[in-house]
Amino acid sequence: MTKLLRVRRRTILAAVPALVASPAIVRAQGSKPEKSKVVLAVGGKSALYYLSLTIAERKGFFKDAGLDVEINDFQGGSKSLEALIGGSADVTAGAYEHTIRMQQRGQPIKGFVLIGRGMQISIAVRKDLAAQIKGPADIKGMKFGVTAPGSSTHMLLLSWAAKGGLKASDVVAVGVGAGASVVAAIENKSVEGVSQTDPALTILQDKGLIEIKVDTRTTKGNQEVFGGPFPAACLYAQPSLFSKTPNTAQALATAIVRADEWLQTASPAEVANTVPEGYLLGDRAIYEKSFAGIRETISPDGLMPAGAQENCLKFLVGADPKLAADKDKIKLADTWINEFAQNAKKRS
Repeated sequence: MTKLLRVRRRTILAAVPALVASPAIVRAQGSKPEKSKVVLAVGGKSALYYLSLTIAERKGFFKDAGLDVEINDFQGGSKSLEALIGGSADVTAGAYEHTIRMQQRGQPIKGFVLIGRGMQISIAVRKDLAAQIKGPADIKGMKFGVTAPGSSTHMLLLSWAAKGGLKASDVVAVGVGAGASVVAAIENKSVEGVSQTDPALTILQDKGLIEIKVDTRTTKGNQEVFGGPFPAACLYAQPSLFSKTPNTAQALATAIVRADEWLQTASPAEVANTVPEGYLLGDRAIYEKSFAGIRETISPDGLMPAGAQENCLKFLVGADPKLAADKDKIKLADTWINEFAQNAKKRS
């Protein structure tokens, strides 16, 4: 190699350090997915919490990216996580916080495209009990409907209870799934309250059946509760997805980013027309109202906002004494990768 060629080669390499550092991601930018058939696990797909996933499916964004995605819907996020760990799913749409909790347990799970930049979960109590519940200390011994024990809805409940000096065993978490089953749990008084997502919350509010105590469905609410943006739903997977099939990971990220972007400008009516009829829970107007209420907490670009991971860790530490003891061992940099969403943004 001549001196001139060596100089040119060094110049090119110096100009693109990110590409040299991440060769798999570089290959993924313009290649077909290694796996066209992908199994994706989710817990409570009908909730607005996972709306970008449904939009990517219904608008054909996964197909446009070269993927045939089989979506398996479980009762809650903890169940969909189990599917990923057990090997029956290639990727999971779930709460980012699971990547932190699994790292604590020695499982290297990593998120790579964001769906929600706000938690989008609220804690509410039945209206007939609201007067006697002034704060979290007053819920001792009560039953709350969560999507599934161990899911984000459960963790928010435990965090709120801890602020009232209560232990995890002082409140009872009952798995009621998401959607119509949440409304039914309040209507038949099988629970005293719920920690849940929309549209079920807005339906219960509209019926005058609940009183909200903690609300993270808006940017303001996340600022008040967490001090800033909070990483909620995302796609996460085991490291092999990125090392062995980076083009597949890129295709998934590209589809979700397209959905995130579409939701920034779509009208509530367009969204209601796109999702399955069953997601409306019999009331299109309430569904549209629910979407309008949470729209600002949907990620605009699939990227992790600055400070959001730290906000999530602080939240988990406050709710889980075991994690609090291990917090100094957690490496947040190992729980997230932004490059796939960045590449998707460039394409769009």
